[in-house]
Amino acid sequence: MTDNLDCDVLIVGAGPVGVTLALLLAKQGLSVLAADRAADIYPLPRAAHIDHEIVRVFQSLGVADAIMASSKPAARYDFLTAGGEVLLRFNTGEGGSPSGWPAANMIHQPSLEATLRERLADFPTARLRTEWTLTCLDQDEQGVQASFETPEGPQVLRAAYVVGCDGARSTVRELSGIDLDDLAFDEPWLVIDTIVHAPSRLPALNLQICDPARPTTCVQMGSGRHRWEFMLKPGETAEDVLDDGFIAALLKPWNVEGAVSLERKAVYRFHALVAREWRKGRVLLAGDAAHQMPPFAGQGLCSGVRDAANLAWKLAEVLRGRAPEALLDTYQAEREPHVRAIIDLALMMGRTVCITDPAAAAARDAAMLAQRAAGDAPPGPMAFPPLSAGCIVEGTPGAGEYFPQPWAEGAGGQAKLDDVLGDGAWLISIDAVDPILTDGLAAWRLSNPALQPYAEAIRAWLAKREMEAVLIRPDRYVFGAGSAAGLAAGWAALIGS
Repeated sequence: MTDNLDCDVLIVGAGPVGVTLALLLAKQGLSVLAADRAADIYPLPRAAHIDHEIVRVFQSLGVADAIMASSKPAARYDFLTAGGEVLLRFNTGEGGSPSGWPAANMIHQPSLEATLRERLADFPTARLRTEWTLTCLDQDEQGVQASFETPEGPQVLRAAYVVGCDGARSTVRELSGIDLDDLAFDEPWLVIDTIVHAPSRLPALNLQICDPARPTTCVQMGSGRHRWEFMLKPGETAEDVLDDGFIAALLKPWNVEGAVSLERKAVYRFHALVAREWRKGRVLLAGDAAHQMPPFAGQGLCSGVRDAANLAWKLAEVLRGRAPEALLDTYQAEREPHVRAIIDLALMMGRTVCITDPAAAAARDAAMLAQRAAGDAPPGPMAFPPLSAGCIVEGTPGAGEYFPQPWAEGAGGQAKLDDVLGDGAWLISIDAVDPILTDGLAAWRLSNPALQPYAEAIRAWLAKREMEAVLIRPDRYVFGAGSAAGLAAGWAALIGS
């Protein structure tokens, strides 16, 4: 950090995405300040789900076990007809996951956020400010000046970069003049969160009820919660559906009276939106500030944490002077296609669920039941596309794939690959690597004793692609596979070291 800067990175918004980004940066020794307009963590449930990749990010921050303690692994996600027939089934609890963590996990967002903030306090280069409302941004070639209204009066900070993690109504996005692409999904839903008193009386799986009379979602949550979502019918208002008597009538068919108590009720409009620019000079967007999606795939928060993991290592390389600023242009190039693919999946699910015409619903049911009978159905957890461009060796085997994390039994319990190899990029090779070629890069020969518990899985990954070495980025996506010397040279050239 230079003398005229208050911090390397100013993060506007201290929700789960903003604090995750702050942690990832602070862990690399960067000075970071996260500022939020609210006085404290929002105390009621919001996001419901994180997948195994996100738990792996939290593992790198030392909080995975604490977050999993307040979460609930999900075994199955069923789409049902009004009569209870299975249209579509995701067996999220089968077959493990590439990271070793449960593939799908239902969370309690306030508990997750509290864990992240508690961890942030461990880093001396990280600061958290609450009740700070951003009012102005002004950037030049050296940094960004941000003005805030705070309880102590106006505050002005200067940072090398600003990242807007300030949600769907992002002030950073608005002040930066960044427009949104509207992907044409806008449906009002009533969201009901409950505290569970009798778990045995509730469904033990996640459900989408594709009932044209009233499309409905029923999902488990972490920390002893359960959620229902009901699509509003034409003519219904928020005032109508938020009435306690109306809610009781909606829940009556589920036979949960006395088994749950109401914690939260709200009406949301589910949108599909993507920012046209994720970077504007020294200002960047992440999370809901950059993209919003319907909740049907459970990927809203996941996508935001992926943004943070992708952006954090790139900001660190640039701020340390090891990479040109152009590296930051790969952020949107990599993340936007991934996000749009997930939005497409969520839209497909949403448009499947939200059919309210009985004839159209009957046609949907017949087609999907026939597909399922023919075996044309997802066999396990949802799969997402690899990176197709950006900071990868395009066109080479494995480039852009998510690299697996084998687990092994050790003296202290299950040992995970990431914990052994540590942070940063890794070069793993069957043969020895010349240290001169890997300056600043962690190079591991597969015969290294520390890798022996994981060698079989890594060797199988390489053999499948007929390669002798693989270079894995700090966010655990594959830069490329090939010769160790070629990968090291390509990495140095691309990030500019």
